[in-house]
Amino acid sequence: MLERALQPTLKRLAKHFPVVAVTGPRQSGKTTLVRKIFSKHAYVSLEDPSERAFALEDPKGFLKRFEQGAIFDEAQRWPDLFSHLQGMVDADRRPGRFILTGSQQFGLLAGISQSLAGRVGMTQLLPFSLAELAPLKKPLDYFLLHGGYPSLHTTSMVPNDWFASYVATYIERDVRQLLQVQDLSTFQRFLRLCAGRTGQLLNMNSIAVEVGISHATVRSWISVLEASHIIFLLTPYHRNFGKRLVKMPKLYFIDVGLAAWLLGIRSEEVLVTHPLRGALFETLIVSEFLKTKCNQGLPADLYFWRDNNGREVDLIFEHEKSLQLVEIKSGQTVTSDMIKSEKKMLEIVDSKNVMEHLVYGGEESYQRSGLHVWSWRDRFVR
Repeated sequence: MLERALQPTLKRLAKHFPVVAVTGPRQSGKTTLVRKIFSKHAYVSLEDPSERAFALEDPKGFLKRFEQGAIFDEAQRWPDLFSHLQGMVDADRRPGRFILTGSQQFGLLAGISQSLAGRVGMTQLLPFSLAELAPLKKPLDYFLLHGGYPSLHTTSMVPNDWFASYVATYIERDVRQLLQVQDLSTFQRFLRLCAGRTGQLLNMNSIAVEVGISHATVRSWISVLEASHIIFLLTPYHRNFGKRLVKMPKLYFIDVGLAAWLLGIRSEEVLVTHPLRGALFETLIVSEFLKTKCNQGLPADLYFWRDNNGREVDLIFEHEKSLQLVEIKSGQTVTSDMIKSEKKMLEIVDSKNVMEHLVYGGEESYQRSGLHVWSWRDRFVR
């Protein structure tokens, strides 16, 4: 079994909080991980109709079985659970007593904020990161096509079959539950259009026109994709450096393999020459920075910067009082133009504590003209 980088964070939080919650997309490995770490806890899935019926009919009788603690899988399926746990936790504050998992943030976070605030340690488990998949020693294009969902690396499933099933059985089902979408073909078109815009500014008006739905519907559907951990929005950096800035967020798929599948990319031969290969590479790298933050239990304080003249920094974040600027290029060779483009950003950024990084599609890492040049593999697998 491939080790999950979130494991130390979960163990740390379980030493201090009576409740630990693990959110993340369906099939990211939440159940497998928590059952491995908290193997002595009783386990109950609230997706099980019989268990859910018991909980609804006799809440006290249902929970009496778990006074010593339990793992409640897909906890958002029984919204009253959170208020019942509040009373149990306040009566007995033993750390690590209850473990909650959930694949829909709307229900889980609403219940936690209303009833369990201050009592729960929050984490996110996203699909496998490059660091977690390092033992496989696969080339870049393999990861662009397969993404990080565990089943594609621990079984013999191929991406074409697995993603088709995943979209049909999980994404579309969750969307129906949250939005009661009547015309599923329209939502499918919307989903594929979003995949075509991964790594781009999110223009909801443009998407509404192309799909043939209202701006309000686009906003609602985007929120659901975020809540289901399918996409995330990268917001502009809050400091403007004295320039007029673009204020739209950028859209990224959390799993690059899913984005590639939605784009109809089924082989490495197609991927190599596909016009969106660069956007998919950027999606992979930005997602890796996100996974690093989540696995450490840190806020996902990642940003980008772009002014009205088109000058842009792909990724910005603060680390140890310094500003980190990251340029992302899919090419396998670092050119002088890449270096010059990155160095020009120093003329705009009004900060003395700046570190510049270039992550590219090659295999060698080194320093050049004061710039940290990182191979896509080395930057995360260290």
